[in-house]
Parts: sequence; C-alpha cells; structure tokens
Amino acid sequence: MIEISNLYKRYNSRDGREAPWVLQDINLTIPANVSVGLLGRNGAGKSTLLRLIAGMDNPEKGTVQRYCRVSWPIGLAGGFQGSMTGRQNVKFVARVHGARHEEVQRIIRYVEEFSELGAAFDRPIKTYSSGMRSRLNFGLSLAFDFDVYLSDEATAVGDRAFKAKASKAFKDKVGQASLIIVSHAEGILKELCQAGIYLKNGQAIWYDDINDAIAAYHEETSPPPAGSRKL
Repeated sequence: MIEISNLYKRYNSRDGREAPWVLQDINLTIPANVSVGLLGRNGAGKSTLLRLIAGMDNPEKGTVQRYCRVSWPIGLAGGFQGSMTGRQNVKFVARVHGARHEEVQRIIRYVEEFSELGAAFDRPIKTYSSGMRSRLNFGLSLAFDFDVYLSDEATAVGDRAFKAKASKAFKDKVGQASLIIVSHAEGILKELCQAGIYLKNGQAIWYDDINDAIAAYHEETSPPPAGSRKL
C-alpha cells in the first residue's frame, strides 16, 4: 500500500520566482495488489508524481508513505553515470541493492539480454540515445523483485518487437506485483490496470475502474462536436 497525504509540488524558476503548483493537496491511498493507470494531459504532473512515489524527488509539503518495495520509474532515461558503461552501471546498482557476486552476475546477464544493446552495453552511457538508456533502465528494473513497478511510457520504447517484449514483461509481472503506469496506449492500460488516477489542474482523482478514468480523460481532451458551443 502507498499513502499520499496533503502533497504539494512545484519547481521554482532559477531566479527564485515561485512557479505554479504542479501538484497540490494530493490525497491518495493506492491499495496493495492493484495496478493503476495514471492519466492526464501533457504537463499535468504524471512523471512528477511517479518520481515522488519512487522517492526520487521530494514534495514541498506533504508525505508519501510506502509500505512496500517500489521500483524507480521505468522509462525515464536519467539516473545513470554517463562516464560508466552500461555494464558498469548495472553492476553498481546491483551492488547498491545488496546483491552478492553470483546475483550481480545474474542481473548483468539478464539486463544485457533484455535490453538488446549489443556491443553498446560496454560503451559509456553518455554515448547512448534516450531510447537506449530507457531500454537499459527497463531491463535493470525488471531484474529486481519489487512489489510495485512504476512505468513512464516504458512500453513505447524501441521497435515493434521490443514494444511487444516490454508489454509481455509487464503482463508476466501481473499477479506477482502491481504496476503504476503512465501510458498513452489505452489498450495497455485497460489490459494491465484495474484502477486509474486522473490528474487535472494539479488535482488527482481516483477511479476504482480504469475505464472511468479513461472516460474522464477523454471528456477533457476530446474536441467539442462541430457546431456546438460552450454554455
């Protein structure tokens, strides 16, 4: 279970001026063993909320309580040491998570195979494209056993074959763990998620049914019928 209480987040400008709230007064309880789709317009704060849930960022106000093991957001290309190779980054992360030698080697083999980076696996991360970083991140996340996996458009990375592989990897996790997913692919959300969170104007609305969350998103984003006018 994850509890979010009275959460506020904004990013002030470099000159110190206060920016509008990205998220304001968010109160959510995400139950255990429930996979959730996270929806909202571009800029609504979906990636920000994922980073806060993961503990990669801190709120201005409020708290995020995690009563489970939560992954970092799969699909985000940051977080690696650019001068180190993909292999070295994977080895470093595995050791940070307390893996012993044999487990470290298993994780390296898994990530190398899953990411399909070939020779680039032994090249510095700074030479990678954002898609290559995301594939490395994806494989590294799945190499660990988390209770909740966070995904930021991870299934949109790579060619058609890799996208299918990514989708299957998430499906295989269902039943073993739950997911919190940002995706514009409604089919993935409907297939993998039971509930939904809809972000709008800094607020978060919980829906027990992912279809209701998708309908609310469409209501905001769909253009009005021709000839209609606002009242």
